[in-house]
Amino acid sequence: MAGTSTVIEAAGVVRDFPGTRALDHVSFTLRRGEVHAVLGENGAGKSTLVKVLCGIDPPDAGLLRLCGAPVRFGSPRDAERAGIGAVHQEANLVPQMSVARNLFLGHEPRRLGLISVAAMNTRASDIMTGCGLRIDVRQPLESFDGGIRQLVAVARAVAMGTSVIVLDEPTAGLDDEQVDRLLTMLDTLRARGRSIVYVSHRLAEIERICDRATVLRDGRVVHTGPLAGLDRMRLVSLMLGRRVTLGTPSPGGVATEPADPPILQATGLTRRHVLGGVSINLRPGEVVGLSGLLGAGRSETAKAIAGAMPLDAGQVTVSGARLRQRSIAGAVRAGVGLLPQNRTTEGIIASLSVRDNIALAALPRLSRAGIVSDARLDRIVDTFMRRLRIKATSPGQPVGELSGGNQQKVLLARWLATHPRVLMLDEPTRGIDIGTKSEVRSLIDDLAVDGLAVMLISSDLEELVGSCDRVLVLRDGAVAGQLTGPDVTEKNIMALLAAS
Repeated sequence: MAGTSTVIEAAGVVRDFPGTRALDHVSFTLRRGEVHAVLGENGAGKSTLVKVLCGIDPPDAGLLRLCGAPVRFGSPRDAERAGIGAVHQEANLVPQMSVARNLFLGHEPRRLGLISVAAMNTRASDIMTGCGLRIDVRQPLESFDGGIRQLVAVARAVAMGTSVIVLDEPTAGLDDEQVDRLLTMLDTLRARGRSIVYVSHRLAEIERICDRATVLRDGRVVHTGPLAGLDRMRLVSLMLGRRVTLGTPSPGGVATEPADPPILQATGLTRRHVLGGVSINLRPGEVVGLSGLLGAGRSETAKAIAGAMPLDAGQVTVSGARLRQRSIAGAVRAGVGLLPQNRTTEGIIASLSVRDNIALAALPRLSRAGIVSDARLDRIVDTFMRRLRIKATSPGQPVGELSGGNQQKVLLARWLATHPRVLMLDEPTRGIDIGTKSEVRSLIDDLAVDGLAVMLISSDLEELVGSCDRVLVLRDGAVAGQLTGPDVTEKNIMALLAAS
């Protein structure tokens, strides 16, 4: 059981970025010998909290206390010296070096000014054995599987003498056996008095290993408390900001689909540790929702269909023709468009004008012998600026100067200008104002009426219920169930999200 003495505390921490408050007076405590989960959807503030605790991002307000004494870290090295070690999703290890060299990289034991290889190997072997793993520490790290490498990354934090270990999505890319090894190792470390911050989207792991949980939503703490007695439905409700009391759920599973032939068929989409055989059909005039907690595979499914993510297996067919060329260009030619989740990094080009951003996807269709008609392009841009009510001083205004909602409209206009058959929208209303949200939702309805097949990926259950004919719920990269017609309710979606 976790102790009661507090090792590290964040008190009223605020962290601002341009236009965004990532942490809004967040308070957090980690006790000695405790594994404490930090949970939340995308944009909740988990990563920012981790960066504050590890000295990567200093707080703009509030303070950190270590064993009751105020501290301020100017760098990750300061945090390490204070006893806080971080293991990020992409472990900073050197595969060509031995396990022992990785454990002590930058902290090698020395004798007479030279690295003592014998002492290093002996200490490394003792550390790995103490963590519950017996391996030859003289072997190159690259000779071991991903699970062992992740264990070495955790053991490296132990080797540095840290009392607090922060793990950010530590089981990403691991199979069940490797996950089990890691969690067993964390149990051993907890029993020896180490304190662990565990950031993950995998609820089964959280329930197995963690003593308490802090749930963040929109940069604020919405819950902190013991996991014992906190059922999964309540946990999901806290993360999504929805209070739903389950009566007798009817999550379907064998839902009836429309009789019309699908315009898009994605079958058995598989990528190791990401997607496990996802299949989905879309029909003209239909809005199909994709729901799931963070890490369930929603965005990855859309990227796989759009040719933006390689697959190990599976196929995509549009209007009966199989997409053999797995590329974004091939998908666009077939009439498939994807509005990405992050418009800033994956969508708009801020320095280009509204006109140029809208034209990007349509240029191949508008060109003749490599020459684009400016007059024709101007007509298309003007049409969509008026249709979507894009607020800009002119088509020549840099899109980076527009509001978030108008930037989202520019991306929608870009894809509509290609006259797609299938349009996938990944969190299309996230981060935009209420008025623009209403406009985007109305546009989705209009597109379906016009015969476009729409996939709507959203964390907003109300949005899914209000817009979708069918909803597929993903969990751990696989379809957990499907809801159709009157069964598309918040209660039923959450029943599938929370199912074991």
